Amino acid sequence: MSTTAVAPLSIEDAELLVATARRAAEDAGVTVSVTVLDAGGHLLAFRRDDRAVLISGETSTRKAYTALQLNAPTADLVDAVQPGGLFHTLPTALDRPLLFIAGGVPVHRDGRLIGAIGVGGGAPEQDHGFATAAVRALV
Repeated sequence: MSTTAVAPLSIEDAELLVATARRAAEDAGVTVSVTVLDAGGHLLAFRRDDRAVLISGETSTRKAYTALQLNAPTADLVDAVQPGGLFHTLPTALDRPLLFIAGGVPVHRDGRLIGAIGVGGGAPEQDHGFATAAVRALV
């Protein structure tokens, strides 16, 4: 049986994700913070604009972490944490509490999870769009 190696998320990839999300946000007139994590949850790239809401940096990091841990866009998980949802009783005793607000997107290469991006500072739908645009630019 042979295995195929998948290239990990590199610093260059992370910088491209941040730059693309930032550009998309600026084009929309929104100031955001952007966080990129590798598959192990390690910070690869981060950008916080001084004009952004102070908590947007923590928000972008938690969105990326949630997308990474659950391998799904956070926009797809919002209903799952409502009463009766799949994750309604999901414990939050992880390294960092999960955040179920749109703006976190996992990054895949060759069908495998290699990292995640989180964007915070705009409306959740905007943040999701910025993050998604960045992931599309990577592939």
